[in-house]
Amino acid sequence: MPDVAVVGFAQAPNVRRTQGTTNGVEMLVPIFAEVLTRTGLSKEDIGFWCSGSSDYLAGRAFSFIAAVDAIGAFPPIHESHVEMDAAWALYEAWLKIRMGEVETALVYGFGKSSAGQLRRVLALQMDPYVVAPLWPDSVSVAGIQARLGLEAGLWSEKDLAEVAARSRADAAANPAAQFSGTTEVAELLNTPYFADPLRAHDIAPVTDGAAVIVLASAERAADLADSPAVITGIEHRVDSPALGVRDLTRSPSTVAAGRALDLDGVELAELHAPFTHQELILRDALGLDERVRINPSGGVLTGNPMFSAGLARIGEAANRILDGSARKTLAHATSGPVLQQNLVATLEVLS
Repeated sequence: MPDVAVVGFAQAPNVRRTQGTTNGVEMLVPIFAEVLTRTGLSKEDIGFWCSGSSDYLAGRAFSFIAAVDAIGAFPPIHESHVEMDAAWALYEAWLKIRMGEVETALVYGFGKSSAGQLRRVLALQMDPYVVAPLWPDSVSVAGIQARLGLEAGLWSEKDLAEVAARSRADAAANPAAQFSGTTEVAELLNTPYFADPLRAHDIAPVTDGAAVIVLASAERAADLADSPAVITGIEHRVDSPALGVRDLTRSPSTVAAGRALDLDGVELAELHAPFTHQELILRDALGLDERVRINPSGGVLTGNPMFSAGLARIGEAANRILDGSARKTLAHATSGPVLQQNLVATLEVLS
């Protein structure tokens, strides 16, 4: 089966609120144009299109069909969709190329969180019989996870603040970031709690945004990019959605996905951690030590567009290979409550 490489990545600015419809068209049109121009491809050159989004977030049925307006209705396209983060749409497109059905694919994700009350919408992904009817607050559920780790001595509030400070400092070099800047850890620790023990800096912001990645078979990729980022491994695993039957301070599904891959030599990792303590859980699950740079883009703590943030982690990791600044990177995406589902990918320079 042919290897698959990332040859292009673009993302819309991560912002608190956008104008227009909830179907993402206004955010998608410019980044489609950007990534196609960068790769030299046209719409007709794309063999498969796959998207990730949520009708719950958009507040209407089949919102992803309306988003296809950003592609154009004619000529007809080969298209699919997943109702979750577009990192899983990338997995579907990766399989399509691996199976030899197409040579190129364009994957995109979008989410307009400002269209509703995000914390309330996310309650709908919980157990529909026992938990969801209680309308659990997604931030408060993460607060329970953070509290369990604090009580177990796995991390301190200072550890969480250090993650936030580093993320904001790194985001200064990311033009798409929603938040950035230098902040002292002591200053962060003096801010009030939002959902004890979490403060505002511990929580990814509500964000509107979109991202797009172009994939190609390794043979075709050599003509489309100077240094394609080959996906040398990709795995995803799932933990139980029942919060009471798993240790929330660990991520067994991330451990399993990581063990299925060769992580030796990884230089940097883009981790999809919507809360500061979750970055610590993921770093431990993947065995990432101080030699691996974590979230040089700033990560989702500086901009967290629902249903495209995980795809953007793959794009950011690929960009480091595309621009020649790294030879092997890792990307991670999560979906579901408190790290329930996890996807891990490794990317390397095309040899």
